[in-house]
Amino acid sequence: MSVYFITGIDTDAGKTIVTGLLARSLARRGRRVITQKFIQTGCRGISEDILAHRRVMGIPPTEEDRLGTTCPYVFTYPASPHLAAEMDGERVDLARVAEATRRLAASHDIVLLEGAGGLYVPVAPDYFTIDYARDAGHPLILVTSARLGSINHTILSLEACRQHGIRVAALAYNAYPPADAPIDEGTRAFLRRYIAANLPGCAWIDIPLVDGDNYPDIPCPLFDEE
Repeated sequence: MSVYFITGIDTDAGKTIVTGLLARSLARRGRRVITQKFIQTGCRGISEDILAHRRVMGIPPTEEDRLGTTCPYVFTYPASPHLAAEMDGERVDLARVAEATRRLAASHDIVLLEGAGGLYVPVAPDYFTIDYARDAGHPLILVTSARLGSINHTILSLEACRQHGIRVAALAYNAYPPADAPIDEGTRAFLRRYIAANLPGCAWIDIPLVDGDNYPDIPCPLFDEE
């Protein structure tokens, strides 16, 4: 299955917009692509992140969205999945998420599975998002930015993936929020050197600033190789 798990260095790294932009760009290249949300918290009905993906992609919600296949768990309380599930009186069964991914992958070339928060967001009291990424075996796309402190968070995330045996397929460098030029240029150069030295199979994806609803086309060398 061509499934990619998209996570970020923290909750506000820009995973949702990046996922939508990648899906939009792949669709424009003729790929049958669908997005999925791991677990959504803080809303009702169709996942708000899935709706954001569709807005960026320029398409209406799909039948899979309405059936809940693209997000099997939507909890009302805005917290990490383990607490949100508890507040709603539910328990997360990750086999349900995996089965939804399998069904989507059966009818699409690529599934972009957006995580919830960062890698160490708890899904259960003793199980984290990084555990699911490892157990599912999906290659991972990590979203980072030039925000102050992002080098630390990025390296910690990449090293955690190495320790868990997770293949990092790409590092997506998000230009939002804008940073001072020296910070942006220095962060970009540092991270590019780091992945070249330590993760030679990791692609680099530049995510430019989004101007309103003018969504840019994103080069997708990672997917063009498939």
